[in-house]
Amino acid sequence: TTAIISGAEKLTAAQVSAPDLRAGAAMVLAGLAAQGHTEISQIFHIDRGYEDLVGRIRKLGADITRIED
Repeated sequence: TTAIISGAEKLTAAQVSAPDLRAGAAMVLAGLAAQGHTEISQIFHIDRGYEDLVGRIRKLGADITRIED
């Protein structure tokens, strides 16, 4: 089985939510690739599935910040 994906030339930042674990991780990756600042709400799904995702991605050189409510 093969998937061929033709994406947009660029992604634009947006306010999004993480409705589940995998979608949340996808939103983080899309936000890192997007131009501008992406804000992801409902990150408790990500927290439950990934230990210190922000810290791990930051170690790779990403500009990511967690804001506590």
